[in-house]
Amino acid sequence: MKQRLRLVCTAVGILLSFKALTQSSPPVQKAEPKWADDFPVIMIGNWDVKPTFRRRVGANPVWMDSVYQKASTEVQVKKYKEMGATMVMAFFYKGFGLDAEKEEIDASRKLAALCKKYGLKVGVYVGATMPYETFLPEVPEAANWIVPPYMGQAVTYGSQTFRKLVYFQHEGYKAYIKRVLKIAIEDLKADLIHFDNSSIQAIAPVFYHPLAVEQFREFLRKKYTPEQRKQRLGFSNVDYVEPPAYSKNISILHDPLAQEWTDFRCQRLADYYGEMAQYIRSLNPEVAVECNPHGLDGRNAMWNESVDFPRILAHTNYFWTEGEHTELTADGTLLSKIRTFKMARTLDNRVFTNTSDSKLKMAEILAYNRDGIGLIGGQEEMEGGNHRLPLELSADQKDYIQFFREHVGYYSHTKNIADVAVLHTFHTMAFNNDRPYQSTFLFEQSLIQGRIPFDIIFDEQLKNLERYKVLVLADQECLTDEQQERIRDFVRKGGGLIATEHTSLYTSWHQRKDNFGLYDLFGVQAPEWHNRSTPETVLAVKEQRRAVGKGRVCYLPEVIPSQPKPAMAAMSGKLFRLAKNHQQLIAAVQWASGDDLSLQVEAPETVTMELVKQEQQNRLLLHLVNFNYKNTGVENIKVILKIPIGKKIQQVTVLSPDGKTTNTPAFRQEKGMLYFTVPRLALYDLVVMRFK
Repeated sequence: MKQRLRLVCTAVGILLSFKALTQSSPPVQKAEPKWADDFPVIMIGNWDVKPTFRRRVGANPVWMDSVYQKASTEVQVKKYKEMGATMVMAFFYKGFGLDAEKEEIDASRKLAALCKKYGLKVGVYVGATMPYETFLPEVPEAANWIVPPYMGQAVTYGSQTFRKLVYFQHEGYKAYIKRVLKIAIEDLKADLIHFDNSSIQAIAPVFYHPLAVEQFREFLRKKYTPEQRKQRLGFSNVDYVEPPAYSKNISILHDPLAQEWTDFRCQRLADYYGEMAQYIRSLNPEVAVECNPHGLDGRNAMWNESVDFPRILAHTNYFWTEGEHTELTADGTLLSKIRTFKMARTLDNRVFTNTSDSKLKMAEILAYNRDGIGLIGGQEEMEGGNHRLPLELSADQKDYIQFFREHVGYYSHTKNIADVAVLHTFHTMAFNNDRPYQSTFLFEQSLIQGRIPFDIIFDEQLKNLERYKVLVLADQECLTDEQQERIRDFVRKGGGLIATEHTSLYTSWHQRKDNFGLYDLFGVQAPEWHNRSTPETVLAVKEQRRAVGKGRVCYLPEVIPSQPKPAMAAMSGKLFRLAKNHQQLIAAVQWASGDDLSLQVEAPETVTMELVKQEQQNRLLLHLVNFNYKNTGVENIKVILKIPIGKKIQQVTVLSPDGKTTNTPAFRQEKGMLYFTVPRLALYDLVVMRFK
């Protein structure tokens, strides 16, 4: 009888999901709560102190319960306030079930009320896994939501095998999560919903769920006509299509069905967050939405986790990143989260990340993020700190938090000044895990360490290239005819273009063209094609520079790595050493811009910068970060900067939390340029330039 009931529930779930998939749903309007517009995020997080989770996961100290009990007390909340926190990311729902977690949800309610009393914003944790041992007794039919075993193994949250993954697009599961959200918003009065596990809830094995298989077939029916399906796949009837074989490590994704499956998975995850965001805002438009997909860490997140950042972040106000390292390694490799912060700006999000363990991380987030200093503590009470001592801030944390709070006005309503845009196209970065990642990330590394103002852009931003002087296409193989025409138009109107390796040599289906799609701009012939299993060769030609229309085009045959990326490996760690032709890349950008870059900063390559403006306040802001601060400070950094047209600089002030220093260096301005010297950079300086 139970088995029959489960089959009926599955059938109903499939029918409901088909209806949702095939009906055109109204577009989700991204909204930002008024409070979040310039809210200074200084966060305490305690989301993993829940006893249901701690006891089941194991490896706990004997004082575990006392840590949990303390987390909801007024004494503790008052201490958070005294530490300078503005937000508490609270434990709420881990996935064990509303009944199983009832006592802890009651404690979350108490904690939320105390936070409100002390003027702290409240974010609540919502997990995306199912600890089935407690959930199934509460909701037996949820067995149909669980992803079936893949390759003989249950699909779980890593080694925590009690946390099974579900197909998140099952109507039953979505309805249950909406119950959870309704309690968080209407009962706890949450200000923000923190969706965790975004980087694992849609890993490829999840999509072998029977409902996902049927939805994939429907996706193909909707996306293509029968004639187009035959052209794409060799046949039109997709009734018997199965998901392709999945391997975590890939080089080039040749299989057209695997390519379509990647697009489908990314869209399904984005649709889920779109639906949840729409529901949240229907209950209370003042609740912010946040998820945890990590950032641009050198992995093909589209293939492995179904995360296409432009799609998923279209529905969020904030997102977490936990993957990228921030450090200067012993061999001098500069590792950072700068790409992720730049992506966030492009996609109108702000980043949450843990800065509690590093002064450099605090400097980095102040320089590149907006409106916040991140997670300053709390979570480590269960993750390795001295649990019997009260949570304390280091001297560095106190200095940086005080600095941020005193100068918070400089971190809100800023707009990035960028001369260069580096393009990441979906079809390139999803279908080729090798050279495009190596070349694109290394070109960005040169811009970071060469201190050239740049943005990271995606397919949609090709519609707005007019704000940039130079567009960089670092081995962006797959370009559509429409994208190529937008690039041509940008160049004809005076834009600079730098293209490398095999840019425009493939269609969006990763089919090889006879020649570069942008041959008319490059002026060089594509390499001879061998076969699909042989990587494209690098052209044995010199750098090409050409004037096209009012613009300039530079073709570089290769971004030459100092440490070549192994096939199928993530672009990370020591692979970020500056390219062997780093100086050539920088010179190409300067030439393509017409020698008209907004900024020059004379400093070692371990110093990075970010340039932003506050138009309403008549301010330019230059952030400087010395990644080599543990070994040396930097003296007398010369800065040359373009003054906004028609403006005149009134004052230059250099502020720093390091030693709590303030300087007002002498400056001069002539022919629209500003000249001054930063006397000394320890780790982080903020240069404020006021104009009228």
